[in-house]
Amino acid sequence: MGHLSTSLAPEPGLLAHIGGTPLLRLTRLTRLLRGDPALPAGVELHGKAEHLNPGGSLKDRPVKAMLLAGEASGRLTRERTILDATSGNTGISYAMLGAALGYGVALCLPASASAERKRMLRIYGARVIETDPGEGSDGARRRAAELYLRAGPEKYFYPDQYNNEANWRAHYEGTAEEIWAQTGGRVTHFLAGLGTSGTFIGTARRLKELNPGLQAISVQPDRPDHQLAGLKHMATAMVPGIYDPAVADRNVTVTTGEGWAMTRRLACEAGLLVGVSTGANLFAALRLAPSLPPGSVLVTVLFDSGGRYLSSPCWEAP
Repeated sequence: MGHLSTSLAPEPGLLAHIGGTPLLRLTRLTRLLRGDPALPAGVELHGKAEHLNPGGSLKDRPVKAMLLAGEASGRLTRERTILDATSGNTGISYAMLGAALGYGVALCLPASASAERKRMLRIYGARVIETDPGEGSDGARRRAAELYLRAGPEKYFYPDQYNNEANWRAHYEGTAEEIWAQTGGRVTHFLAGLGTSGTFIGTARRLKELNPGLQAISVQPDRPDHQLAGLKHMATAMVPGIYDPAVADRNVTVTTGEGWAMTRRLACEAGLLVGVSTGANLFAALRLAPSLPPGSVLVTVLFDSGGRYLSSPCWEAP
């Protein structure tokens, strides 16, 4: 598939619109479940609207950073195809920027990824390599590493998002600074789910530098056979090299059912059509909020758009 662009530098339009997402105060989600008390007075809950990035997810940020770093190092050239493993969102960002900037893209992802995500990848022109659904994103990682080892750097640029420092640094330098400015420096708690862990690690690290008293809460699925796309059960998964468990002050778990139910509520009660990892974030945030003191400002992340999960059983209320 031919592309007209010859460098990242001459294409500032799309890149310039990555990041700078709004911070939404979630005022209507005042009850965790039917019959539970409202949020305590003086506690604010905000969501960083990363689903409004050009590619529909927060993964636009680290992908932009990894591609820029790759080109600066000389490892990303026109002769090499971008190769990586993905559960969907990072792949969509690679495919989108590859199409816009003139790079070939090949992506390994579980065959169980939603039909919408796989179709989006192909529409952008990416080569999709489906892997064993039973092995999840770990199987996709192994397959990408095998392809790279077999063909080498002459054929592929392999950013390896799970071990790439540019991943978490994109959030350290961007997402965290935006949250700090948008809350006027009042943020007291940051909560986010763990996938590659780049969002949580980078954002929490920087916010803790800006406010040493800030509490960082990580969210994981409660079991390995979960259906919260994009999140990892760290105890049983291939742990990303960029993950540092010491960054979290507290770790919480969410069930698939809890994440799905909250995803539906976000659409019906807040007008936010987002994905199931965001539902898990908001469920954990609302469970935590009643224990926070007045004056607390809790920020979480709206990871991605729900439009890429429309075929998911998540939307079928029990």
